[in-house]
Amino acid sequence: MERPDDRRASVLRFATELVAWIATPWALWPHSWPLAVLAVLVLIGLPTVFSTPGDKANVIVPVPGPVTILLVLLQLVAAVASAWWLFPAWAAVLVSLLAAATLVTERPRWRWLLAGA
Repeated sequence: MERPDDRRASVLRFATELVAWIATPWALWPHSWPLAVLAVLVLIGLPTVFSTPGDKANVIVPVPGPVTILLVLLQLVAAVASAWWLFPAWAAVLVSLLAAATLVTERPRWRWLLAGA
């Protein structure tokens, strides 16, 4: 099975990841700075180190497709939860819509990852 064109999904996924990378440590910092630092390491480090061959050009530690999907879901959940914790309701709604759009556009890529990439 050929890898689907996921340029639109990549843009939405990256935008959601940016929210997660910024908002999650920001939300955690007043409660625990070590937890905030750990959140950065998890949200940025795990997807950098673990990836599915064929999905990224440079794979450090190869993992099966479902692991990559779980890492994306972790980013989406972190972005939405942090947005509702930190932002005004209108901004949290926008982040939630962004995450929902990401879920929809990711479906072809996820089917490909589940098929054995």
